[in-house]
Amino acid sequence: MQLDPIAGLGKITKVSVPVFYFPKEDAVVLRFRPEYTTYQQCWSNNGRHGFIEALEKYNNDYEERNLDIKDRKSKGRYGIVRGYLIWQQMAFTVRARGNMNVELGYTFKDGAPYFLINQLEAEYVDLISRDNDRTSIVIPMYLTRKQAADLAAMFDQSFLDGLSMPTGVKPGVKSGDSDKDNY
Repeated sequence: MQLDPIAGLGKITKVSVPVFYFPKEDAVVLRFRPEYTTYQQCWSNNGRHGFIEALEKYNNDYEERNLDIKDRKSKGRYGIVRGYLIWQQMAFTVRARGNMNVELGYTFKDGAPYFLINQLEAEYVDLISRDNDRTSIVIPMYLTRKQAADLAAMFDQSFLDGLSMPTGVKPGVKSGDSDKDNY
C-alpha cells in the first residue's frame, strides 16, 4: 500500500505491510510504522466483510468511470467499519489500544485514483495515570486496485479457514507422536 510521506512532504510512498491472522480471535492484523509509531490495525470478520463489499462497489464505480475527483464525501463513500487499534512509539513507551472507525472509499493522489482505507482516531484512556492517555492520528492508506484485491483475498474467510490448524492437531506434533514428548 501507499502512505503519506513523513511530515506530509513529497509524494505518497509505497510500503510493505505484513499481514497476520489470529484464528482464536478471528482477527486479521495489518502492521505498519509511519512516522516512528508502530500500528497494529485489527480487522474483525465484520470489518473484513465490509472491506470486500466496499471494494466491489469501488471496482464497479471505477469500471463505469463514476469516480469524481471533486467528491468531498469520497473518503467514506463505501461505508465505515469498526476495528481495533494497538499503537506504540517505542518498546519502553505505553502500548495504547482502543476501538477505531475506518472509512472505506476512494481518493485521488498525484492524479490517480486509489481505494482508500482511512483509519480515524482511536482514544486510549489509561486507568492508572492520565499522563499515559493517547490519541492516535488519522492515517489514510492508499491501495491500487491490485493491492486492494490482494488484501481482499487475504480477508476472505475461506482463505483464512485454510490457514487455521484443524481441531485436535497441535503444532509440531506428528501423527502417532506422543504429546508428552513435545513439552
